[in-house]
Amino acid sequence: MSTDRAPGPTRRPTAGPDPRITVAVITRDRSGSLLRTLDALAALPERPPVIVVDNSRHDTTRLAVHGHPAVTRLLRPATNTGALGRNLAVRRARTPYVAFSDDDSWWAPGSLRHAADLLDGHPRLGLLAARTLVGERGTEDPLNAVLAASPLPREPDLPGRPVLGFLGCACVVRREAFLGAGGYHPLLFFGGEETLLAYDLAAGGWGLAYEPSLCARHHPQADGRTGRSSLVRRNYVLTACLRRPWPVALRAGADLALAAVAARPGARRALRETLVRLPAAVARRRPLPPHVEHAARLLDWQPAGGTR
Repeated sequence: MSTDRAPGPTRRPTAGPDPRITVAVITRDRSGSLLRTLDALAALPERPPVIVVDNSRHDTTRLAVHGHPAVTRLLRPATNTGALGRNLAVRRARTPYVAFSDDDSWWAPGSLRHAADLLDGHPRLGLLAARTLVGERGTEDPLNAVLAASPLPREPDLPGRPVLGFLGCACVVRREAFLGAGGYHPLLFFGGEETLLAYDLAAGGWGLAYEPSLCARHHPQADGRTGRSSLVRRNYVLTACLRRPWPVALRAGADLALAAVAARPGARRALRETLVRLPAAVARRRPLPPHVEHAARLLDWQPAGGTR
């Protein structure tokens, strides 16, 4: 029997701590922002257990969160795991559902309980994408409109609007579905990694839905992380090589090459890193089933605005 299997859904609690859901947080060298996130999670009525994956280079984060009431477990990989830190957290979780936060994001009160109710009530639902509000003013993240306008047809056994993408810090997964899909792919590491996971969940028969009644709050740092644009460009091409038909992948590669020739920001670095990883992508290539490829083609025509 697999030791990765979590207990099945329990009876729906209407108040107090909710035993169905864990929050996984990945962080790196931002202990101040992380403490704000942990304080917000500790104040939630659901009182979720929180697993923190610390990708930091030193002990500052460990010392800062020691004894924090929200933290159930602190994982400290030997190296920076990027988005793969979420895989580690999900494996350690002992609840049927896992919500993701970054060290600058958290969940609105009641959203986690509502997400667990939806997952309880829809057995094929593998992932819920939430509405994301940014900053102190609660500005709508542009991706909200993209997900709400998804051209994918409604599915009677799913809530909300079917999608094939999400924001990594504003989603809730069924643990069984996430682990069955392999979690985040090691070849991508970080940057636009959500699309490949969405493809793999759908290929495994799981549904993904955008549900705006769920709300995540995102307070990104003003300075942000450097180099993200090149990672997103690289991973867009690698995702196409891993799962899409060759004409789609070749077109994505050609677009990146042209952007590099034009010296667009991050394009030259993205091209170099794509070429280094290309043999591994070809070796691990697994084209999408026809029905998922059809959905991906519908989304190819959707206006850009973030991860699909």
